[in-house]
Amino acid sequence: MTPFRLKVIRGMFGVGERVAPSLTGRAAFALFCRTPSVKRLTLGERRAVLSASDFMTEARHHRLKTRAGCIVAHEFRPQPGRARGGTILVLHGWRSRTEYMRALIEGYREAGYKVVSLDLPGHGQSAGRRLTVVNAVEAVCLVADWFGPFEAVVGHSFGGAVAVNAAVGSIPGLAPLATKRLVLVAAPSSLPKVFDGFSQMLNVGPRSQTVMAGRVERISGRPLSDFLGDRQLAGSSLPTLVIHAPDDREVSAEQARLYAAAGEHVELYWAKGLGHRRILSDPAVVERAVAFVQPAAKAVLH
Repeated sequence: MTPFRLKVIRGMFGVGERVAPSLTGRAAFALFCRTPSVKRLTLGERRAVLSASDFMTEARHHRLKTRAGCIVAHEFRPQPGRARGGTILVLHGWRSRTEYMRALIEGYREAGYKVVSLDLPGHGQSAGRRLTVVNAVEAVCLVADWFGPFEAVVGHSFGGAVAVNAAVGSIPGLAPLATKRLVLVAAPSSLPKVFDGFSQMLNVGPRSQTVMAGRVERISGRPLSDFLGDRQLAGSSLPTLVIHAPDDREVSAEQARLYAAAGEHVELYWAKGLGHRRILSDPAVVERAVAFVQPAAKAVLH
């Protein structure tokens, strides 16, 4: 978002807070859920997608129909001669796609797992321009119907929050995801804090924020205050690995500490100096994420 456009939007939300908070709140929520156009990639994004083109040809691509439109799941078979059984589900973050999860996908394939990577609604090859926790969890559950159960679900950034909500069954009417483990990379714990950050950036006032929270409850059946990943994990015994960089500028390291405090079933691994996106391609991060799913390899690391 350009500085000029941001300034205009902040001004509009400031006026709207005073004269029409109901309208402003609905508009803010719609903007919050709006995904970037996949046709307007930055130069760096186009290069990343192009460099992964050969990698993507190795997958089988499945188009699955949801209430919100078609989603695409990419099925990567284990490397030849390494099959050990078991499937890993990989979930990318906001303004991301399967191509950016390449290092983790290849790590699990090398370890003998089949990997299914989902392009979330409005991202990659999936249709739509709207992403919420609800339609993301719905998409994950549909993929699970086809490819589950899973040895582990691995989520980066927003994909990590989606993984937690799917695993604990936070959305009414959707059963908890069948998985043995979770791996959360640079993932936010508190969705209310995500909304707070968005509101501060765009000058969305308190009355408009109340309307936004009401929209969340309307589509999810739960108040926004329920979407706290650390509390969700505290009520679960699912073994979880949290990987985070202390210097992450997009998702505060405090979010990782909240997850880690959920219980002894949650491990925390600090990936120092790797920020929010470089963390995905770091060999040590990939090694730790793969080892967590393999108890024998995990024992060697300790």
